[in-house]
Amino acid sequence: MSSCFTISLSLSLLFFFINFLGTESAPTYLWNYCNSTLYSTNSTYQSNLKTLLSSLSAAAAAANNTDGFANATAGQNSPDRAYGLFLCRGDVSASTCSDCVATGTQDILQKCPNQRVSTIWYDECMLRYSNQSIYGVMAQVPSLMMYNTGNITDPTRFMQVLGQSMDSVARAASADESGKKVAVNETDFTSLQKLYSLAQCTPDLTASDCNTCLRAAIGGLPQEKQGGRTFTPSCSVRFELYPFYNASAVATPAPPPSQIPSPPPASVIKPKGKSNRATVIIIAVAVPVGVGVVLLFLACCFRKRKVTKTYEVVQEDQSSLNDITNAESLQYDLATVQAATDNFSDQNKLGEGGFGEVFQGKLPNGQQIAVKRLSQGSGQGAREFKNEVLLVAKLQHRNLVRLLGFCLEGEEKLLIYEYVPNKSLDYVLFDLEKSKQLDWSRRYKIVCGVARGMLYLHEDSRLRIIHRDLKASNILLDSEMNPKISDFGMARIVGVDQTQANTNKIVGTFGYMSPEYAMHGQFSVKSDVYSFGVLLLELICGKKNNFFYQADGGEDLASYVWKNWRDGTPLEVLDPAIGDSYSRDEVHRCLHIGLLCVQEDPMDRPTMANIVLMLNSYSVSLALPQQPAFFLRSRTEASMKELESDQSASKSTPVSINEMSVTEVYPR
Repeated sequence: MSSCFTISLSLSLLFFFINFLGTESAPTYLWNYCNSTLYSTNSTYQSNLKTLLSSLSAAAAAANNTDGFANATAGQNSPDRAYGLFLCRGDVSASTCSDCVATGTQDILQKCPNQRVSTIWYDECMLRYSNQSIYGVMAQVPSLMMYNTGNITDPTRFMQVLGQSMDSVARAASADESGKKVAVNETDFTSLQKLYSLAQCTPDLTASDCNTCLRAAIGGLPQEKQGGRTFTPSCSVRFELYPFYNASAVATPAPPPSQIPSPPPASVIKPKGKSNRATVIIIAVAVPVGVGVVLLFLACCFRKRKVTKTYEVVQEDQSSLNDITNAESLQYDLATVQAATDNFSDQNKLGEGGFGEVFQGKLPNGQQIAVKRLSQGSGQGAREFKNEVLLVAKLQHRNLVRLLGFCLEGEEKLLIYEYVPNKSLDYVLFDLEKSKQLDWSRRYKIVCGVARGMLYLHEDSRLRIIHRDLKASNILLDSEMNPKISDFGMARIVGVDQTQANTNKIVGTFGYMSPEYAMHGQFSVKSDVYSFGVLLLELICGKKNNFFYQADGGEDLASYVWKNWRDGTPLEVLDPAIGDSYSRDEVHRCLHIGLLCVQEDPMDRPTMANIVLMLNSYSVSLALPQQPAFFLRSRTEASMKELESDQSASKSTPVSINEMSVTEVYPR
């Protein structure tokens, strides 16, 4: 009787843990991509899309869906027909897959409202839809890269092991005879550490397309990091130094015969005696159950650890990557550029910045370009100029304006960029009517895009680039209103020293410049963070950083936001053009991040890596902001204070609340 009770209690505990973990583990959201091609509310496409998503959710819940993959279509006419598919990670259970897809069909409509083409990624699954056929079509764009911030102590050995491991899983997934196109690998890195790898394609791809997709994804993995992953709509790869997948659920290639362990000797149970038999039963059941409970507890800890682990995110458009090997491949003839811009006519002039004028042009092949005509006076020779252009041209990211080439003839120094059609952010944001185009979802997308681009410049690119002039007019918007940072690397191209922490030549725009840079010429990546904070507050408020100073004679935007934050009325600063369709949590968090970025002490400002993480994970706690640098009272407020204290100070002089302290920060 007691043995039955023990078995029953153990099984009850086991099922309790299974149910507890199953109900608590919601799908882990990673990223989403929204194409700006919109459909109308109550349109035929919207109706077809709802039918499509319902079909995909039902397919994931179907008992016969053992592949974790399905595709569907809805509608008859091609313009309004909806195509979709989902793919669950190869090791997750059917119930986890079903829950993830069901969540995805709800979330994707909220994160990408009225978009005809969208993709959403979770740790457990991927879901996408389009108004064009996507079944059997390899898609490598957009791509998402995430990486663990922990570094590797032996990078040479690690990269060798990682290369072999990723090659193995790519080959195995492409040739997966089960049709699931997924493979895992476990390799010894050190005597105490193992490297775990996974590669997976959507099963609708051919073996050749799967291999191509995986190889490109592997090429986008981070270097010398403890973990990383790359996602595209058609495939994904990942590696970690901890077991992030359920190995028993994924078929792995059998080891060579010499490595196949001998089976353990069979246990011999004597049939004599009831007590012995009862003891054996208790041990045979209780021990595995106890071990299972411990393993489930550890798995829960691992899962929590993975969710809270610090990751950085980079999203790239890999279709724009070129193999640039020499400066000559980037050089344009002056005659070609002159013809493209109608000899730099005023009708083609797009604007003028600190480094020169910008003109729109069109090449003979029909490609539209933007030409920056650099002001004369650079101290660089032709060779140095070419070398710097070559280096900057290799910096390619979907949130950076692409540098196509240059022209260097006589006194002319020209930079040729891709043409970005929707002009600059300030042109839209600070216009009373145009700003209505920027609802909250688009502004949030712009914030995240700029953060990813700046993270790439600071940490992920071939060079360590400090922008030094990040502002709304240097953020261009493409046809889908995606942000593209311009004028990066200009300090290198025009010969401004960017190797020292102090400079005598200030490159930037007052209002966006950090106090240590504007006053003492000290710059670092934290100088860019300050500029990003000002830009973020402008996007939320819809006002230029000097708007209140001009209107009230003594208050900048950061001061205005800080006072409302301090007084408990943060949403009072929200741009009325946004309307009511916004997330209070997202706005509140963005204001919080913006105030942290404009802190006076550079050490109190977050890094771009932390900012990207803050924007994409609500599990990350944020420090409390203090009053920002250059905190000013308005002229009216200052006057009232002066009258109250019967002071005779000039009423036209802005009052500084805090003394300026400068901390030297050297770029890494």
